[in-house]
Amino acid sequence: MSVDTNRRTTLLAIGAAAFTMAGASSAAPAQAEAAAKPADNGLAEFAVRLRKAPRRRDFKSVPMILDHPSLWDDEALNGVLAYKGRKQVWDNTQIDGPWMNGMRNALNAQVFSFHHSDFLIVSATHGPAQLALYDQEMWDKYKLADLTRGKFLAWVGANKANTLIVRKHAAGTDPEDPKSIFGPAGNTIPALQDRGVVFLACHIAIWELAEKLIKKNVNPDNHSAEALAAELTNHLVEGVVLTPGIVATLPELQAAGFHYLV
Repeated sequence: MSVDTNRRTTLLAIGAAAFTMAGASSAAPAQAEAAAKPADNGLAEFAVRLRKAPRRRDFKSVPMILDHPSLWDDEALNGVLAYKGRKQVWDNTQIDGPWMNGMRNALNAQVFSFHHSDFLIVSATHGPAQLALYDQEMWDKYKLADLTRGKFLAWVGANKANTLIVRKHAAGTDPEDPKSIFGPAGNTIPALQDRGVVFLACHIAIWELAEKLIKKNVNPDNHSAEALAAELTNHLVEGVVLTPGIVATLPELQAAGFHYLV
């Protein structure tokens, strides 16, 4: 097999660093503007620019409907929309579906079979699948494992963990090694992020989860829906890009040239 080792080495080298969030709303405007305007088709360079785009994660309250770009990751989302390489968006709603495996397989075939080293996958994540995008603190506090029908769980101490945000793959760059990032062990959010996959989150799904938790009386701080949704937003896993709503964002991605896959 002919392997694009340059791309593999570059992406694996940037690893988690490429998708560590800037995390603060105080990022310089010039930096944000630069992050939103890719200069070329390089996926590794795009990943670095995306990392630099600010994510606001200090909300105290958010409305049901977002009406201003300051309420979502506008700069990061614009950077995704502006990407000029080959690109595909997956409409992912079921946490217990084959979404991770499918994206990994698509990435493997595009890179190693068709030799498209600039191939970008975006996960338009909403519905139950979005439970995977919250950090462990939220899984513990709001008992999110109870909403996953017993799948993607592992015991960590006395708590059930979100295994989709836990790295499982072995080190190595052999695409024929099933224990490597290229095999089934690479079906996790960190592994796919390391390879350039971008996970989009849906504000509407966040709001709906907040309302569900309040209705189920899983609300230890007695938050309002506005405050609980804000807390969930603040605890999206690193690298995730918040959108005002996935269903509304999908036409924007399609208009920007993303191939759409349900």
